[in-house]
Amino acid sequence: MPVKEINLDNKVKSILDAFIRSLENIYRDNLVSVILYGSAASGEFVNKRSNLNIIVVLNRDDLSEIKKASGLINKPKFSIIKPLFFTQEYISTSCDVFPIEFLDIKENYIVVSGKDVLKDINIDTRNLRFQCEQELKARLINLRHAYLRVRNLGALRDLLLNSFTSILHILRSVLKIKGKVAPYLKQEVIKEVSKEFQINASIWESILAAKNNRIKLSNKEAEELFINFMSDLNKVCNAVDRL
Repeated sequence: MPVKEINLDNKVKSILDAFIRSLENIYRDNLVSVILYGSAASGEFVNKRSNLNIIVVLNRDDLSEIKKASGLINKPKFSIIKPLFFTQEYISTSCDVFPIEFLDIKENYIVVSGKDVLKDINIDTRNLRFQCEQELKARLINLRHAYLRVRNLGALRDLLLNSFTSILHILRSVLKIKGKVAPYLKQEVIKEVSKEFQINASIWESILAAKNNRIKLSNKEAEELFINFMSDLNKVCNAVDRL
């Protein structure tokens, strides 16, 4: 099926369209739906940097079925497509285990083939708060340990930038726990988190700018940002514990 409603350039659309048609030919009646989520669904897709994240929902997802798509997935022309294979039952029974992930997906997705299996899923905020606290504290511990092990400040810069986006995703969910309408754009998430938790927004904005290649950080600047970022993250962890 042609993909017309998605805000992607024609080349990327044609890649996605070809992948969907191939899935439909491979799985036929076993294919329930194909769902696009993430940056391509939200309007933040960046050519040559972003991936096309999709969920492939099957009636049967045993390995023999999933293997049918291995040749398709490994074609170089489809290297930007990152599929997850689920059944509808798996989705409905996993929202309590992965509330952050499914809530993020539910807020920004487009059904590109088949039926909408996400519209009726429900996320319990109690499960959401627990996962947010767990994920934030785990990242805090891991980043502290990594800081002690890095052998050069260039590696520290990479560590900071590579961990930043996932932490922002968690903080979007924290805003929802507090009853706020969580924005999707990262710049707006930083602004709202700074209001709620009194973090230093300029520090986080500098990290985001470096992540998006708008500024270049010296090794010294990266270490200063890392130290201040970790202080803010610790503050947020303590606040989430009290929610």
